[in-house]
This record gives sequence, C-alpha cells and structure tokens, in this order.
Amino acid sequence: MNMKTLVLALVALSAMTATAQQKSLSVKEAVALALQNSNETQWAATKVATKGYDLQTTRNNLYPDFKLTGQYLRLTNANVRLPASQDSGTDPANGNSGSPKVNSLAFGQAAFNLPVFAGGRLRHSIEAADNLYKSEQANAAQTKEEVAIQVIKYYAALYKAQRSVELLRESLESNAQRVKDFTAREQNGLIARNDLLKVQLQKSQVQLSLDEAEKNVRIINYELVQLLKLPAATQIIVDPSNVDPNLFATPILPENDALTKRHDLEALSFAEKAADAHVKVAKSAFFPSLALTGGYVALDLQNVATVTNAMNVGVGVSYNLSSIFKSGNDVKAAKSRAEEVREQKEILSDRIKTGIVKAQEDYNLSIQQDEVYNEAVAQAAENYRIVRDKYDNGLSDTTELLDADVAELSAKINLAYARANRVLKFYELLEATGSLTESFNIKP
Repeated sequence: MNMKTLVLALVALSAMTATAQQKSLSVKEAVALALQNSNETQWAATKVATKGYDLQTTRNNLYPDFKLTGQYLRLTNANVRLPASQDSGTDPANGNSGSPKVNSLAFGQAAFNLPVFAGGRLRHSIEAADNLYKSEQANAAQTKEEVAIQVIKYYAALYKAQRSVELLRESLESNAQRVKDFTAREQNGLIARNDLLKVQLQKSQVQLSLDEAEKNVRIINYELVQLLKLPAATQIIVDPSNVDPNLFATPILPENDALTKRHDLEALSFAEKAADAHVKVAKSAFFPSLALTGGYVALDLQNVATVTNAMNVGVGVSYNLSSIFKSGNDVKAAKSRAEEVREQKEILSDRIKTGIVKAQEDYNLSIQQDEVYNEAVAQAAENYRIVRDKYDNGLSDTTELLDADVAELSAKINLAYARANRVLKFYELLEATGSLTESFNIKP
C-alpha cells in the first residue's frame, strides 16, 4: 500500500468515525432514553422502592413475634438448699450432705407474642406507610414529567443554536465575498476605504457570533448527552423532522381535568392522607396495649430439678400512664403537620392553575410570533434586494446595505427561534396540564 492510498484510507476512516458519532433522535426517542437512563428517574425509582420496603416492614408488625432462647451455664460449687433437705439434715455414715452438688444449668424457652389491640396503632401505621408509598410513586411520575420537559428544552435550545450556526456560516461566506469585492473596488478607487472597513468589521462581528453559537452547540449538546447517558462524543442532530408532525393535534385538558392529572398534586393528596393517619397513630397512645402470649420452658438444674413440657398461654396488658400527659403534644404536632400538608396542597393547586393559564398564553403568543417572523423573513429579503439594487445604482450607502443584510439575518434567526418556541411552548402546556409523558405513549 503506497502513501497516497494510506492517506485516503485514513481520511475515509475519520469521516466514518465522525459520522458514527452523530445521532439523530426524535423527541419521543430522546424522552424515552432519559426516562430510562437519567439519574433523576433512577433516584426516584429507588425512593419508591425504599417506601415499599418501609410499608412491608410496617405490615410485618401484624405478625406475632416468635423467639427461641437457650442457655447452658457452668456453675462453681453452687450452694443449693431445698426445703426437704433442710429437715433431713446430713448422714455422716453415708457421706451425704443436705446440699446436692450442682455444677451446670441448662435452660431453654420458646415464646410468642401476638398483638391484639393497641389503640389502632398498627392499622393506622400501615395506612400511613401505604399512603407514603403511593405519594412517592406519584413523585416519581412527576419526576418523569420534569425530566421529559428538560429534554424538550434542551432540544429546543440545541435546534436554535444549530440553526444559528447554519445561518451565521452562510452569512460569513456572504460577508467574506463582500470583503473581497470591496477590497478590489477600494484598490481600484471606486469606494472609500471607510466602506471597506465597515464590511470587514461586519465580517468580524459575524465571526464572533458564529464562535459564540458553536460554543453554545457544544455546551447544550454535552448537557443533553449527559442527561440521556450517551457517549460523550455523540453529536445530537436536531431538525424539524424530530418532532411528531401530529403534535399540535394533541388535545389539551381543561383546568379541572388537569388538576386530577398532575402527579405533584396527587403526591400531596396521598401525603395528606398519611398525615391524617399519623394523627390517629399519635392518639393511639391514650389506649392500653393487649397481646396474646404463650411459650414453652425446659430446665435442667444438675442433681436438683428437671422441668419439661412447661407450656404457658395467656394475655398481656400494658398501659403507660404517663402517656395521658405526654401524648397530648404528640397529637397536636401530628395535627399541625397534617395542616401543613393541606396548606401546601392549596398553594400548589393555585400555582398549577396559574401555570396552566400562563402556559396557554405563552403558546398563543408563540403562534402569533411564528406568523409575524415568517412574514418578517420575506419582508427582510425584499428590503435587502431593494437596498442592494439602490446601492448598485449609487442611491444608498454602505451602511444601509449592511443594515439591510443584518436585518435579513436577524429575521431568519428569529424565525428559527419562533418555530422552536412554538413546539416548546406546546410541550410546556402539556406539562402544565399533567399529560406530557402520557402524550408520548412510551411503554415501560
């Protein structure tokens, strides 16, 4: 293989590598990746699992406690006197004494305790744990909504940045050609040097804007790739085809229905139920506890006594009299916490209503802006054509020509931003009404 062939092969390989690093994902595909891979959704799922274990632990308190204990002890010259041996005294002729020799003790016990009544403590504790578990599930669903809208915001920002880069590169090429033309004219004495400096300055300004836009592309792309857990070298390509063409046909829920769909509000509703259950748990301290008890005992005291088959069953009652005085504040604190949750729920409900109205107004405004900027592009293009013709005929100066060029570039960039904003604002409206992730119909 000669050197020329090797160079061509390396160039081809580099091109293939660069292409492999580029990735075009639809918004739905990106959201699905984020819901599956992002740290936020993984953390939310872990918290749900933790609450599930807490619930199971609380439920286990309904089952009886069953304990087995056993001991074997070596004794050193234990002095054991039995009532019967005290009367009989000793028999020196036989060498017996009144106290048996005891060197060991074996003891075994099996016991169970089944709670029967504790003022409803167990039942209400389970109720509270169950509602906290459901609240965490709703929080996890809300986290998915937040992750989904974050992906969409990155997509909108990346589209704006990438489209800006495209338009600025086109403008830079146009300005570079203008600089060449003006340089030739200035050398031929057709224009003043000041006009050449103006077009050179505009080319420099476009270059600076392009550098800024390219930096934004790299930053936004990196943040998006990190969220999706893709390789760091991946370049996401965003274009209008990434958006569902039937997006704007998605129905928007009315306010009352939206309130029932919001997972953050649902989470607070379950938290409110859990707080009410904790109030009942606190009140249960005013009641005695009742439990069934039973067991089996076996004992062997060397040379003294052996006990087997000592079965026992009974009822245990306990009541902490100090709870009459101490538990009052516990109940008040539990009621106060329940009231906090209710107030927080009311505040969130009002914020959701306000957010829905704002999201609807923002979307309506984005439609109007899209229409206006679409007209502005045609107007700016026509204005630039007229000014350029006037300049070619000596009826306008360089400043007017450059201003018209900048106005056309700005109109194109504003149109790209407006189209991205319209999509973003519609998704934000879906998020405000609690139906964003549902609209993607992503199967777990």
